[in-house]
Amino acid sequence: MKHRLASDRDAAKSGDPRDELVDHLPALRAFALSLTREGASADDLVQDTIVKAWTNMDKFQVGTNLRAWLFTILRNTFYSARRKTRREVSDSDGIHAARQATRPEHDGRLAMNDFRAAFDKLPDEQREALIMVGASGFSYEEAAEMTGVAVGTVKSRANRGRRRLAELLHLKDGEEFEMTDRATMAVMANNPVSR
Repeated sequence: MKHRLASDRDAAKSGDPRDELVDHLPALRAFALSLTREGASADDLVQDTIVKAWTNMDKFQVGTNLRAWLFTILRNTFYSARRKTRREVSDSDGIHAARQATRPEHDGRLAMNDFRAAFDKLPDEQREALIMVGASGFSYEEAAEMTGVAVGTVKSRANRGRRRLAELLHLKDGEEFEMTDRATMAVMANNPVSR
């Protein structure tokens, strides 16, 4: 899929897009982790994405948004694999995750664990919207194009996700989630992080 939305960073570089793939690995891994909820699976998903991008680089239009193109490949790869394998273990209550967690040593870890547990309870669509427009810094329009839904749908999913996170974290109106992690704060914020 060719993206017409060009980021300043992608437009400024004029070499082979393959040279830029490494720049996007941290964002791809964060997005993959938000979808798979498991480190090894996220790494596999990023690897599959890079292999597909590398082998299909002739389909990428130079001067367009490479990051959005990579996110689209990653997302499509995840959902294609998910349709093929319906043998996932549901952990909506967090019972299995709680057994594997270690007790945090300070408040920061407690807050992050609370956030992760709450974030994992969100539906896939809301989690995906929050990661794209919050933590990854995509605009609503870019996220809509990558996911193939209307801009209003992305906005709705992100807003419902933020409200549900606030409920799960027992935040009162106007109360903020106390985290120093920029990506976490971006997910909770009303404005996306600048890239």
